[in-house]
Amino acid sequence: MSEPTTASIHTENAGSADSSATGIPVAPQASETKGFLPPRKVILTKEQLEAFQQSKTHETIVSYINALNECVVGVKLTDELAVSPVQTAQGIPPVDNKASRFGNPAFRTFYDKVNELAPELHRTIPGLPEDAIPEVSVYFGEAWGNRTRIDYGSGMELNFLCWMICLERLGVFEESDHVALVIKVFWRYIEVMRVLQSTYWLEPAGSHGVWGLDDYHFLPFLWGAAQLRGHKYIRPKSIHDSDTVEEFSKHYMYLACIRFINSVKTASLRWHSPMLDDISAVKTWDKVNSGLIKMYLAEVLGKLPVMQHFLFGSILAWEGPLPAAPAGAPGPDDAHWGHAHAMGGDLGGVGQRENGWGDCCGIPVPSAFAAKEAEARKMGVPLAGPGIRPVPFD
Repeated sequence: MSEPTTASIHTENAGSADSSATGIPVAPQASETKGFLPPRKVILTKEQLEAFQQSKTHETIVSYINALNECVVGVKLTDELAVSPVQTAQGIPPVDNKASRFGNPAFRTFYDKVNELAPELHRTIPGLPEDAIPEVSVYFGEAWGNRTRIDYGSGMELNFLCWMICLERLGVFEESDHVALVIKVFWRYIEVMRVLQSTYWLEPAGSHGVWGLDDYHFLPFLWGAAQLRGHKYIRPKSIHDSDTVEEFSKHYMYLACIRFINSVKTASLRWHSPMLDDISAVKTWDKVNSGLIKMYLAEVLGKLPVMQHFLFGSILAWEGPLPAAPAGAPGPDDAHWGHAHAMGGDLGGVGQRENGWGDCCGIPVPSAFAAKEAEARKMGVPLAGPGIRPVPFD
């Protein structure tokens, strides 16, 4: 496959439209974008990453995160807002995978089904231009995990954020929808992801999960801290109070994430989630919230291992240089775009995984759900759903 060219990735005026009051660029006109483009991977080098960090696309993403962050201060997940939830992943059961504690191959069937249905799903969205559907559908499809590695991490979560940004820039969402986008649409996405993680044993993308926050997610902690800013009673240290977590997890994303972690891993947060344990010592949620925003900029948007998989199209355009990929590196459609891996073979097989993929893709890590099911089998108790029994962290 030929390398992407400047003409196929970069659009001269994309992202140059006026900004709204929240600092989010409005939808570009068709004449400005010169048509929609299939999103492609571009970032290969540190220099390209630095170019991205100075780009309008980076500014758009950061502005959107901040805008949604401010709109949910003091808002509860249980507040009444009109939005339609979407059910998914119920019709594709996992296959028998007793010999492995890594990702379940049936996830690939689910992934393919989502991508098959995505265009038709987007056609049901009022006001979405037909010619934008292929571009927007890519971000939507990539938001559920990686088909090759059967893993999930903050990069896939970023794809869902980009999907929301694209729909807003195309006029589907408005500023008045921001609260609902966080506490209904995004939170529903997180709930579905928990089902996928537990059903298909999705591996954490990277050898350390998300730096001690959670094996998979970042944004629910960031926006969850915003929800709790100014709360009269709940403090960051309250995550260590099981009664508080149990009672208020239905209202606040941050506490819901803590409850989830506690349902999968036992022992102290200090052992399996040291960053969360450290954060609990911070005095106010305002400081937690601002710290997590800085951390997101540095550890997600500022990390090459994450951003080398980021997708640029016409709505979120690439503006930097396009050097050729290193010799022997996979093409841009490959899960390992931008870096060569000496060991090939069937990436779905445990034997090949033992060879590793290098730091860029992380060391394969068994899903915590797989560990729990192994323990459940010993006890003769089937593992099922969110009510699974905790076992010691391993």
